[in-house]
Amino acid sequence: MNPTKRTRTRRATLGVLLLCLTTLATGCSMNDAGGADDLGYTPTTLDVADARKRTKEVSSEIFDMIGLPGAASTPVGPGASTCPEDREHLFKIRHPWSVYGVSEEELKQGFERLRQALPAKGWKVVSYGPNNSKAKSLELLAESEKEHFAVSAELWVGSTDPKKKNLIGVTVVSGCYRAPEGTNLKGLY
Repeated sequence: MNPTKRTRTRRATLGVLLLCLTTLATGCSMNDAGGADDLGYTPTTLDVADARKRTKEVSSEIFDMIGLPGAASTPVGPGASTCPEDREHLFKIRHPWSVYGVSEEELKQGFERLRQALPAKGWKVVSYGPNNSKAKSLELLAESEKEHFAVSAELWVGSTDPKKKNLIGVTVVSGCYRAPEGTNLKGLY
């Protein structure tokens, strides 16, 4: 599989995992009716542009916690998709990005700064340690205790292949938002 496609697939999988973790952490009222009640919280009403802006702000806070201002980061913007609980009215935002262009040691230090800074900023670290990949990359999953956001970060270092970058891969996922009355959520992204 192409490394770029593998990265996108892994990030998409992490996004789904983060949404599941967020739902698990906030609770879930199981009922046969489905809909927003299944979330365990009342979604904030927000238009898609404002939700993207808020998710970018959360991503920026995460970047600041990593503390590598000289590093390059990917310019991918946040994408929106509907929430399965109510595809006509609820949506979430996912913002994948990465930090690279600094030494392996600086990436390791930045990843450790992130792990230490998250709890002080109101995030609960749900898991931390090597993942199941062949490389056993260090992975961190955390949920915001103040807002309905989750973050997945993965430290990819040690590659001697010049085509593969050493980096910190990050995906920030919002909880579900309710779209304002009359918003058409078909065709989001």
